[in-house]
Amino acid sequence: MGPSNLLSFAFCGILIFQVNAQISVDDCCTNGQEWAGQRQDCAALQTTSDSQMCRIAQEQCCIAAQDDNYCTTGINLAKQHGECETLYTDANSCEAKNIKRCCNCCLLGKNAQQQGLSCEQNLSLGYECGLVYRACCVEGQETGPTLPVVQPSQEPATNEQDDPYLNDQCRDINECLLGSHNCRSGERCINTKGSFRCQREVSCGTGYELTDSNNCQDIDECETGTHNCAPEFACQNTQGSFRCKPLMQCGDGFIQDAQGSCIDINECMSANGPCPSGQVCINTVGSFNCQRNSITCGRGYHLNEDGTRCVDINECTSLSQPCGPGHVCINVAGTFRCECSAGYYFDSISRSCVDTNECRRYPGRLCAHKCENTPGSYHCSCTIGFKLGSDGRNCEDLNECESNPCSQECANVYGSYQCYCRRGYQLSDVDGITCEDIDECALPTGGHICSYRCHNIPGSFHCTCPTTGYTLAPNGRSCQDIDECVTGTHNCTGSETCFNVQGHFKCLLFECPENYRKSGEARCERLPCNQNKECQGLPMRITYYHLTFPTNMPVPTNVFRMGPSNAVPGDDILLTITGGNDGGFFTTQKVNSSGVVAMQKSITQPQDFVLTVEMTLFRHGTVNTFLAKIFVFVTAEQPDFGY
Repeated sequence: MGPSNLLSFAFCGILIFQVNAQISVDDCCTNGQEWAGQRQDCAALQTTSDSQMCRIAQEQCCIAAQDDNYCTTGINLAKQHGECETLYTDANSCEAKNIKRCCNCCLLGKNAQQQGLSCEQNLSLGYECGLVYRACCVEGQETGPTLPVVQPSQEPATNEQDDPYLNDQCRDINECLLGSHNCRSGERCINTKGSFRCQREVSCGTGYELTDSNNCQDIDECETGTHNCAPEFACQNTQGSFRCKPLMQCGDGFIQDAQGSCIDINECMSANGPCPSGQVCINTVGSFNCQRNSITCGRGYHLNEDGTRCVDINECTSLSQPCGPGHVCINVAGTFRCECSAGYYFDSISRSCVDTNECRRYPGRLCAHKCENTPGSYHCSCTIGFKLGSDGRNCEDLNECESNPCSQECANVYGSYQCYCRRGYQLSDVDGITCEDIDECALPTGGHICSYRCHNIPGSFHCTCPTTGYTLAPNGRSCQDIDECVTGTHNCTGSETCFNVQGHFKCLLFECPENYRKSGEARCERLPCNQNKECQGLPMRITYYHLTFPTNMPVPTNVFRMGPSNAVPGDDILLTITGGNDGGFFTTQKVNSSGVVAMQKSITQPQDFVLTVEMTLFRHGTVNTFLAKIFVFVTAEQPDFGY
């Protein structure tokens, strides 16, 4: 065996076994290799035979093929990345240990080749690691420009465990480990001595053959003549197999054997028998005949089912009741006799059996509740709410709840039961067992349950909000305004400013007029006038404000205050609404050194206002004008009631 074959090993443990030379394990081994080729766990290997040797061969060939794959992965990592430490996070798994060791051994071999050292190393790396070391070292020498001539060591071997093949220059190369094979996708490389072979990872199985395109094709055994059907049978091909169908079809009364011959059925041997009682069955070829018995039996006897002898008639089992009510019929050979049964007594006058009334004869001693006489016996019963005990006399409480008498919940009580309902339902006054839904929205407090609308559902209710602009609060009852400006659900352009209002939003365009420049998000400052009297008459500052109010605001109400930012003693102002006050809903008032804009009339409908408020400031003989643009949005009131 060459070195490449010796590279299939397991670092986490090797199982050694002996195989009986008389048992063929090739198929078992191939199955184990295919299992490993499918990336399956060898511990979960599905056995194909009850033979212990076959199971061992499956397991070992699976482990060998799996470890071969691990070692090949480690060698490829060493060649492609040149390191082994950071390639796997789960360094404690058996797979990672095998990959890392082969990777490290290959790195040692590549390093020896780069330093011009001999590939026939004498380090105590172990036999398997030495094979990987040499394979990677030799591959480097074969592809390098010039190889140094290294003399073999002249020192005698002192360790009895030294590799006897260590200095063998003609050892085989494992093309599967070195990646120098030409196996296609779906094929697995298997090293052989001096070469390799490509094997399909999943076998076709019995009844199929591998085509040139590496596909599985059904074998037509009938066409190729590889079936084993006898001349009396016709071959019928199936997927992966074939069937043998008899050429001869048997008629009624016959059955076909495995050789295709027709054999007569003996109908007389069936379990029930084809002939009625009193007749004998006689088998014929393909059929049978029934022949009546000729035996005559005396009174009190009749023929048996086979019709071969006379047997006694049990008159006591007949429906005619030969003894009459109150009697016990006792069968004897050829006849019967009558006696009074239990619960009856013999009346000497009528000379017949008369029923005994146990309830009258033993009052209050037989039954706990009620006693009812029956022919030959008596019966105990219980009042409503109780059931008869196992002794047939005493009464126990009946758990009516087991029969689900209530529409929802049931509580058993002694001799009766009580129905009650779950939350959101009430017990019906009509039958006392049916639970009816409570319409919470129709209750006197129903108008305060939900802030917008209440919808009754069986056993409960749910609240809803307007379809747009609002969402239901976490308490499930109040409606909260959706700030479209924050959520980004508005449609304002980039030059517009989004302003949230109750149930909606507004897109406001803020632009400064000529001779002004922006000094904030909502403020315009006048540019220097350069002795321009017309410019000097413009307001010093134009400021924009946005206000939102519900329609139910009380009046009068102050809605906006305006005054100098830094008041100086002697200041005086004049506040005037110069535009946007259509309908006269707003007015101005002077309060100390500032002024307020107040709402003086109720606004009952949602409206939008753009008020232009001019403030004239008189300070130390100078007059300055300031302008405020106030956007007032009056929205419909949305109650916000909650618990």
